[in-house]
Amino acid sequence: MSVGPWQLIIIAIVILVLFGRGRISEMMGDFGKGIKSFKQGMADEATPQAPAPRIENQPAESTETKQADNSTSSN
Repeated sequence: MSVGPWQLIIIAIVILVLFGRGRISEMMGDFGKGIKSFKQGMADEATPQAPAPRIENQPAESTETKQADNSTSSN
């Protein structure tokens, strides 16, 4: 069962009568904005981003080292 051009025209007329011309153009405008936003998001994702700065782990001072520093500085 194929849909011919006359069936498509009848369907288009029914949709136009139900929604009205202004509502259809508003929906198509929203649809176009959505596509534009999607393309922009895909373009932003495709651009290479700089890697986050790397933070080097430094060994923490042991409590023995801190105590030794405190005893030598108090003399």
